[in-house]
Amino acid sequence: MRSMIILSAGAIQWIDARQCYINLSKYIGQVNAVSMVFIIIGPYAFHVPPLSLGSGDGRVCSMKYCSTRGGVHGWDFRDVLFSGYAPDGGMFMPESIPMLNSETLRCWSGLSYSKLVVEVASIFIPSQLIPREDLKVLVHSALSGFTVPDVIRTVHLKDGLSILELFHGDSLAFKDLAITCTVRFLEYFLQKEKHRATVLIGTSGDTGGSAIQSAKGLSGLDVVVVYPRGRVTPVQEKQMITCLEDNIHVFAADGSSDDIEQPLRHLFADRELVKYHGLMSLSSVNWSRIMIQLVHFIYAYLQLNGMEHDEAHKPLPELEVIVPTGGAGNITAGFIVKKMGLPLKLVAMVNANDIVHRTVTSGDFTMAANVTQTLAPAIDIQDPYNMERVFWLLLERDYAVVKNIMEEFQHSHKHTLLENHHKLLSYTFTSGTVDDEGILATMRRCWEENQYVLCPHTAVAVWHHYQFPHDPAVKRCYLATASPAKFQATIKRAGLNFDLPEAVKTLDKLPSRYENLERTSDWCKDWEQKLRMAIQSVSSARKNKTAYYS
Repeated sequence: MRSMIILSAGAIQWIDARQCYINLSKYIGQVNAVSMVFIIIGPYAFHVPPLSLGSGDGRVCSMKYCSTRGGVHGWDFRDVLFSGYAPDGGMFMPESIPMLNSETLRCWSGLSYSKLVVEVASIFIPSQLIPREDLKVLVHSALSGFTVPDVIRTVHLKDGLSILELFHGDSLAFKDLAITCTVRFLEYFLQKEKHRATVLIGTSGDTGGSAIQSAKGLSGLDVVVVYPRGRVTPVQEKQMITCLEDNIHVFAADGSSDDIEQPLRHLFADRELVKYHGLMSLSSVNWSRIMIQLVHFIYAYLQLNGMEHDEAHKPLPELEVIVPTGGAGNITAGFIVKKMGLPLKLVAMVNANDIVHRTVTSGDFTMAANVTQTLAPAIDIQDPYNMERVFWLLLERDYAVVKNIMEEFQHSHKHTLLENHHKLLSYTFTSGTVDDEGILATMRRCWEENQYVLCPHTAVAVWHHYQFPHDPAVKRCYLATASPAKFQATIKRAGLNFDLPEAVKTLDKLPSRYENLERTSDWCKDWEQKLRMAIQSVSSARKNKTAYYS
């Protein structure tokens, strides 16, 4: 007969709790009668496989990470931070998902966004890697340049329309929240270890600009960005090509963002290249990006549900969160928060590139023949790579099934979910799709009713508000992922006006620098080779301690 162990450390610190189960770990290492272990440490509850608690010799493991495809286990935060895809082609996730209880949420309800980042990040980053005081300094440094007092803010409009503005960083997009923190984490380890790294990143518009603004001028980090020429807005493009710092290298590709992912995957699969040049990703493939994005879901929940006034044993109220969705990193973060115990109702809203919507509504996980250019270019994506993390969570870490799904999808660009898998997904998310006319109509209506200008991506989400009347009994939150300032042509097309920030106005006056990736008959191989040569040349210049650009 197998047994279950519940270990409670009360309201003590994680570091103190370890000593409590050192002897228990010895027991677990010797006895094969334990099937399940729950650790309750202060406000956190973990369901952990017994062998991950200890090795039987008194050594206790901290938070570890694994690949969604099962080929990698036991990596620490530093390992996954400096990685792109896992060596087996999968994506990194925590081996255990912590649970948040109502006591924790009440304790966190009065925290600023920055302090909440520290609390959440400290769950996933062991203090042996980044001590808590250092973590506070890094997060404060990363978020100090945002233009609103609490980094992000909630705007309450007519008929229960609550918008969480996530775009007050340097690049005017929500990507700044996670990328600025992630870059500080990278810099922390690089300085400590006296190493260098090279970031390789493909972007559909916003990620590249955010990575550049966060990393420009850093001595230990080079950033190579590839963007789809003609498929981003002028502001998005200028934010990338006008940065002339020696550690920034920008390529304009004649193709879509999904096209760009193909040579990048090949480069990350070259383990020798990755190891020798310290090659890593800053897209939402990187777990650190997802980890920081957990915070704005928790922040929204605390802001809108007023946890400090709730009774101790009262069931947690639900919050509906509507997310503009492309690569599915943001909705993945929301799903993880839901797995951590917050009762979130998640809605994934997409534009005409509707693969996520089709997957949710019919189980059809199939790419369209081409990426459709829309008024919301940052989510013009037919390869929502973070769905791999969603499937892994949905299927309770069934590595083999996830591996089969994703390998079939990558090979044939299509997969039909099994009926039970589709039911699980449709129970977890709802979804909707909006065409360009719907985007424009939503922008106009929001202005007419509220004198509030939406960016086209936020309009993809807010369209849902006007189609599905708000139930006052359930709080709702719409994520605003970018500033309208980045989409001037669409604002004009909607018949609206928006006063541009000075930083955007000056972009037209700045010189630019970038290289083209032309669409040849063998474009994928040619782009891969050109990017490989650039990475090698940059590394050579750094090794020789010379400037890359004369």
